[in-house]
Amino acid sequence: MSDRDDLEIMLRTHVPLITVCTYEEARFVGLIRQLAQRLDLPLGRWTVTDGLDSLHGEATYNPRELRLVGENPVDTEARSTAEPDYALRVIRNAKKPGIYLLLDFHPFLHDPVHVRLIKEIAQAHDVHGQKLVFVSHDLTLPAELSRFAAGFSLSLPGSNQIGRIITEESAIWATKNPGENVRVDRQAVSALMSNLTGLTNTDARRLVRAAIRNDGAITAADVPEVVAAKRQLIGQDGLLAFEYDTAHLSDVGGFANLKRWLATRQAQFTTPNDSGDRPKGVLLLGVQGGGKSLAAKAIAGIWQVPLLRLDFGVLYNKFFGETERNMREALQTAEVMAPCVLWCDEIEKGISTGDYDSGTSRRLLATLLTWMAENDKRVFIVATANDVTALPPELMRKGRLDEVFFVDLPELAVRREIFAIHLGKRQLDPSAFDLDALAAASEGFTGAEIEQAVVAARYAANARDTVADTALVREELMNTKPLSVIRYEDLARLRGWAEGRTVRA
Repeated sequence: MSDRDDLEIMLRTHVPLITVCTYEEARFVGLIRQLAQRLDLPLGRWTVTDGLDSLHGEATYNPRELRLVGENPVDTEARSTAEPDYALRVIRNAKKPGIYLLLDFHPFLHDPVHVRLIKEIAQAHDVHGQKLVFVSHDLTLPAELSRFAAGFSLSLPGSNQIGRIITEESAIWATKNPGENVRVDRQAVSALMSNLTGLTNTDARRLVRAAIRNDGAITAADVPEVVAAKRQLIGQDGLLAFEYDTAHLSDVGGFANLKRWLATRQAQFTTPNDSGDRPKGVLLLGVQGGGKSLAAKAIAGIWQVPLLRLDFGVLYNKFFGETERNMREALQTAEVMAPCVLWCDEIEKGISTGDYDSGTSRRLLATLLTWMAENDKRVFIVATANDVTALPPELMRKGRLDEVFFVDLPELAVRREIFAIHLGKRQLDPSAFDLDALAAASEGFTGAEIEQAVVAARYAANARDTVADTALVREELMNTKPLSVIRYEDLARLRGWAEGRTVRA
């Protein structure tokens, strides 16, 4: 159904309070104004600047005629309906059916007087037929009001609507530039439409207008600019971090099974299809420093899609319900950026439960699991974890994540490969080093520990005014106690659990 149909149904129901969380206020006001005319319902509007006024039909209130208890006529006339409490009293005392738009009322929603007045209007809805519609970019009703309310969301434009926006903006530009038409590259238009998916009507139109304005054309050069603007636009809330430093599989040593797994599923994920069958995600479980984060970056790099990192520390909020709301908004942002990779780093720290949790982590987990089961967008989850004991079993169920890979300590051949990668990154010729000897000397080292040995060898070489060589790298290896020694028991338990339960990465 369309937005118009959905809103009409909501207006016909016996729901006294409607919340609309949107940045497209003008679009919603236009929509409800059309419906009010169609349904022949009086429509009033409140703003903190202008107070109450009528948008459609006869005014359902007259402040001068509504004398409140304890007020004399002079006091009543002196008061303004721009005052929230007075406006609500006027609406309540009018006792006439109508729709009241309360624009940007959210700062006043937690005042006990306002809550009581709204509750009284809601309780009398069946008698008087008054509906309050709260419209703002940020809305959270108090618990005592939420039971009277229903939420409405404006839908995001689909490909056909985005196509119409491009056509309309092209026509507008041609009107302002007589004798000229917008030059169009069909492939660029297709890419532009794909990247505008998930934005609001207003934002999509603004970005299309910006793409056309400079040169009167839509070309391939416009696409990166639109993508960058989209990233900036969506990333304003800070719930998701855009990782621009993605990697390639050539930067990742080992992970042979994961690489093969990804290769067989790349086309199914990156190419839109109607079957609904697409890779959902993987869990990378293993020792710290084993390359899990680098693998997440590599997946986004080889699939050439944005990488978004979910920061659980940013999600958590001291106010009840806000953490789950933050999670929902972050997941919605990921859907907007689809196709993309959503990287949940050290996921166990965000959803593990404990004695002092107060249920927040459980509710957060429930929100995430529901989304994972129902999500039909091209969002590929890469969850990384170090502590399997803190992971809820329902997270690893097939259907939510496709596979669980265990990232163990690198074997001899892989360690040799890792040395070559990190030496090459630092303009050191790998062929000048005895890679076999270094690989043998680094048994039990993670990829991160090998990298630090190379870095430390360069520091030592600079201090001695010489060039890093095999001996210096070996010296640094000998001076390091790897995590496999320090945390031997933990690693043994992790390996024991992973045996037969996971796929070796």
